[in-house]
Amino acid sequence: MAKKLYVGNLAYQVDDAELRKHFEQAGELMDGEDGAKVIKDKFNQDRSRGFGFVQFKNDDDAEKAIEMLNGKDFAGRDLVVNEARPNDRERR
Repeated sequence: MAKKLYVGNLAYQVDDAELRKHFEQAGELMDGEDGAKVIKDKFNQDRSRGFGFVQFKNDDDAEKAIEMLNGKDFAGRDLVVNEARPNDRERR
């Protein structure tokens, strides 16, 4: 089962490729956009909202990523990494 992680406190210049590369040190991510995605501003698609999501192919790698990277510096900011919760739209 693939586990999705929330990644907060991202530096605004971090893009999808950098996020993917940083988290691949913990294990194998899903292919394509499902693997690593920095969330962009709705009105200005060039600006990051400072958070994103990564999805690992197996749960053990996701747990390893939380242990390895939560609270650790990436691009000058300490990351917040935890298991993603469903958003309000998915709960309905």
